[in-house]
Amino acid sequence: MAEISTIARPYAEALFRTGGGAALAAQVRSLGAVAADAQLRHLADSPKVGADMVFDIISDVLARQGTVLSQEAQNFLHTLLANGRLEALPEIAAQLHKLVAAQDGLSDARIESAYALDEAALAAVLPALERRFGRKLTPRVVVDPELIGGLRVVVGDEVLDTSVKARLQQMKAALTA
Repeated sequence: MAEISTIARPYAEALFRTGGGAALAAQVRSLGAVAADAQLRHLADSPKVGADMVFDIISDVLARQGTVLSQEAQNFLHTLLANGRLEALPEIAAQLHKLVAAQDGLSDARIESAYALDEAALAAVLPALERRFGRKLTPRVVVDPELIGGLRVVVGDEVLDTSVKARLQQMKAALTA
């Protein structure tokens, strides 16, 4: 079977071209969260359960969470179910999010820190990171005590590692060379 990201790409690009923007991306992200459930996917794979029943179940779960699907999102979900691509929905949501963020000039940033960063510390470091990477960032902070101190920032395929752990590894390499 083809790689899930390969299957997801045309769907994400087609959704992006519809111009639904962030609102549609948020609905697809909600759909992706529901579709990530293993029990739902198992149910959807059953030959005894039709696509309409799976659609109704997903719509009901989202309605209980307060999400009402637009007609565009409903049509998209029907298309996925008809083509047996429910398992690709979380990846479609991720790729669509990246496309919308890129259009808006945003990039996701994974900021790893040895200690939890409060809002003030994050607000202080974020402008410097945005200047360094040359674009607006949507930060996600992850605590990694192995860093000892400093930060490790990952934006797409770019990495900025100013952690104590990285500096110690550089010193070790220099001393053993």
